[in-house]
Amino acid sequence: MPMNVILLERVPKLGQMGDVVKVKPGFARNYLLPHGFAEAPTPEKIEALKDARAAAQAELAKVRAAREALMARMEGVGIKLIRSVNDQGVLYGAVTQRDIADQLVADGFGVEFRAVRLQQTIRRIGHYSCTIQLDRDLKTDISIDVLPDRTLEILTAAADAPAEEPEAEEAPAAEAPAAEAEAKAEGKKGKKAKA
Repeated sequence: MPMNVILLERVPKLGQMGDVVKVKPGFARNYLLPHGFAEAPTPEKIEALKDARAAAQAELAKVRAAREALMARMEGVGIKLIRSVNDQGVLYGAVTQRDIADQLVADGFGVEFRAVRLQQTIRRIGHYSCTIQLDRDLKTDISIDVLPDRTLEILTAAADAPAEEPEAEEAPAAEAPAAEAEAKAEGKKGKKAKA
C-alpha cells in the first residue's frame, strides 16, 4: 500500500522539490524520511515549498542549459591516455570511468565520473569509444586512444611488417610450383615401390 510524501529536495528518478509522490512505505520509512529528503504532505508544507520549487526549477533550467552547451562542445572529442603496459600491450590495471573523467576535466570538460558510460573494461592499448551521458536525453560519444608509456616491440614489428609483406608473398608463390612438382615425384616413386 503506497504512501504519499512531499519531497524536500530533488531525488533522482523520483521527483523534484515540492512534488507529492507515492512511494512504498519501506522506502519512505528507511530512506526518505531519515535522510530528510521527504516529509508527510500537509497543505501548509505544499504552499511553503511552492516558492522553493520555482527557484529549484529555475536552477535546474540553468544546469540543463550548461549541460547542453557542454555536450555541444564535446561532440567528436577524442582523448589520449598513456598507461604502463607489458610487452604484449596489456595494461597493468585497467582504464576506468574515473580515469576518463579525470582526463576530460584536465582537457576542460567538467564531467563527473558517473556520467561516463564504459561498455567494457579497457585492458589493452588501442582505440575505443565511450558514451558520456549527462542526462537521460543528453548523450554523446567520445573516442579514447590508450597509448603505451614506452615503445613496444609488437608495435615496431607491426610497423615494419607491411614493408616486408610483398617480399614474403612473392617467395611462397615461387616455391609453390616447386613444391607441387616435388609432391608429384614422391607420389610416383611411392607407387613404383609398391609394385
